[in-house]
Amino acid sequence: MLLNQKIIKEEENKFLNDSNNSLLFELINNKFENTEQIKLKHKKTLLLNADVLEENLFDKEYFDLIVTSPPYNVDIQYNSHKDDLTYEEYLEFSEAWMRNCLRWTKQQGRFCLNIPLDKNKGGQKSVGADLTALAQKVGWNYHSTIIWNEGNISRRTAWGSWLSAAAPYVIAPVELIVVLFKGEWKKTTGSKISDISKDDFMKWTNGLWTFNGESKKRIGHPAPFPIELPYRCIKLFSYVDDLVLDPFAGSGTTLIAANNTNRYSIGLEIDIKYCELAKNRIINETEMLF
Repeated sequence: MLLNQKIIKEEENKFLNDSNNSLLFELINNKFENTEQIKLKHKKTLLLNADVLEENLFDKEYFDLIVTSPPYNVDIQYNSHKDDLTYEEYLEFSEAWMRNCLRWTKQQGRFCLNIPLDKNKGGQKSVGADLTALAQKVGWNYHSTIIWNEGNISRRTAWGSWLSAAAPYVIAPVELIVVLFKGEWKKTTGSKISDISKDDFMKWTNGLWTFNGESKKRIGHPAPFPIELPYRCIKLFSYVDDLVLDPFAGSGTTLIAANNTNRYSIGLEIDIKYCELAKNRIINETEMLF
């Protein structure tokens, strides 16, 4: 009997992991439908008021692709998140949420992690290298790193020792998109439908991306990223109808990009005000009709 149950469970998991993301999406919706955590559901998009640190938030390997930009711990004034942890606390926080995301991701799933190269506020720290190492520690496999040249960065205010070799600061106006994966890199499941053009494929497989950042004032969020970032990651690293997760949904940018590229998407956002912001942006920028 136990053997039969095991076989049934294995077949069920294989079925769910293959390509039936409409079923997976509805399973997630059904899990939360009698709670107040669903802040938006429309077609292929689900926004949840939820915390990525909640280990049992999801009970299966649901996701094909994660695209996110977590808090950088540079004292940004978020409504709910404390962004001035000690560096040790920040690494513990990062390890915990990346471990949860690994548990919720399918075999062959990908993870595009937008993080700073380094930081100097509160002391020089090699954030990019440290978080990449942590991701591998919890079980993610490393594939590559894309350098994002954020073309509109011009706000240099600190040079250390001015015109002197005493203590100059070297600050690179770039961020990283670290590309990781679970299990094996080659993707053999999903719809097998890629919707990327030849020109975009050739340009985006060059690991130096140049496009402007996003305006905090325009979006109304203290740390938005431009829609170009998740758009490229989704088109390059996932198939049509794949299920995309952003565990720090913020203003909803990843969900907008996923919706507009015909992917399923789930967004987690701990702050109720940012949930409302994301909901309004998703409705306005995807022309949703209720």
